[in-house]
Amino acid sequence: MKAAVVNTFTEPLEIKDLPIPEPGPGQVLVRIEASGLCHTDIHAAHGDWPVKPGLPFTPGHEGVGPVEAVGDGVPVDLIGKRVAIPWLATSCGNCRYCVSGREALCESQLNSGYSVDGAYAEYAVAFAHGIVEVPDGVSSFDAAPLTCAGVTTYKAIKVATVTPSERIAVFGIGGLGHLAVQYARLVGGLVTAVDIEQSKLDLAEELGADHLVNAAETDPAEEIQKIGGADVAIVLAASPKVFQQAYRSLRRGGRLVMVALPADNASIDVPIFETVLGGISVIGSIVGTRQDLAEVFALHAAGRTKVVAEPRKLTDVNTCFADVLAGQVPGRLVFQF
Repeated sequence: MKAAVVNTFTEPLEIKDLPIPEPGPGQVLVRIEASGLCHTDIHAAHGDWPVKPGLPFTPGHEGVGPVEAVGDGVPVDLIGKRVAIPWLATSCGNCRYCVSGREALCESQLNSGYSVDGAYAEYAVAFAHGIVEVPDGVSSFDAAPLTCAGVTTYKAIKVATVTPSERIAVFGIGGLGHLAVQYARLVGGLVTAVDIEQSKLDLAEELGADHLVNAAETDPAEEIQKIGGADVAIVLAASPKVFQQAYRSLRRGGRLVMVALPADNASIDVPIFETVLGGISVIGSIVGTRQDLAEVFALHAAGRTKVVAEPRKLTDVNTCFADVLAGQVPGRLVFQF
C-alpha cells in the first residue's frame, strides 16, 4: 500500500510502498477512502509540540472507509461498515475521565497519526472501540473533515455553554472555522467571523456569519468591542497574538475558548484584575468524544451543515502542507484514494 511517512522532523514526507498492516486483538483494518489534512498533522510532521511523535510514523486522524478485516475479539459484523478514525485512537476506559464520558482527557490515550500510525495511507489499523460508524447520509469526503474539524469545533461550542442571541466571535475561518460558524448559528449565536483573508470572511458570510472583521486591516478586539463585545471567543488560529486579541474582545462574563495549539507551547498574558472583576472564563477545549462525533454526523446527514473542502492526491502531500501554511486553502483539504 502507499503511505505518506514522516522520517524526520526537518524533511518532506516520503511516499512509501508499505505492507498492508494486519489488525491485532481489538483492532480493525480500514480501507481508507478519504483522509483529511488537519493543521495538527503539520505540527506532528514538524515536531512542533513538546511531546513529539516517534519516528518514523504515518500522520492522519480524519480517515474514513469500510472495515476490511477484524482482529481477535472484534465482532465480524463490523466488516463492510464505513467508519471514521478520529484523533482519539484509544483510551484506558477505566480512569475518572473515561468512565465519566470525558475520554479525550484520559492521560493514557493514544492518538491517531501521532502516537500510532494514522490514515495518510491506503489502509490503516484502528482500535475497534475508538472508531465511529458513518451514516449513509454522509459521504466519505465530507465525513473526513467532520471527524476532526467538525467534532473539535462542535465540542468548543458545547463547552462554551452558548445561549441564544449571545455574540460568538470565531477567530480563524478555515478548515475548523467554517464549521464553527455553522455550529454557533445552530445553537442560536450571533456570529462574528475574524480572519486576515477576505476570501475566508466571504465564505463565513455565505455560511451565515452576522459580522465580519478583517484583522489585517483593523484591531479585531476594538471592532468587536464597538458592538458590545463578545460573549464567547473561540480561537482556531495557532498564533498567540490571536489569543490575546480574542481575550480583549470579550465583554463582562465572557468566555475565551482555546482550541488551536501554537508551536513551542506558547503562552499569553491573562490580567488577573480584569479577569476577576469582569468574570472572564478561560476554557481549554480538546476535540470531542465518540458521542460528539456521532452527533456531528447526524447533524450533517440532516443537512444542517456544509463541508467546504478540496480533493487532493496523497502524492501531493508536501504541496498541500505548503498551501495550508500559506493560508491558501478556503476550508479543508481531503486526500481521496
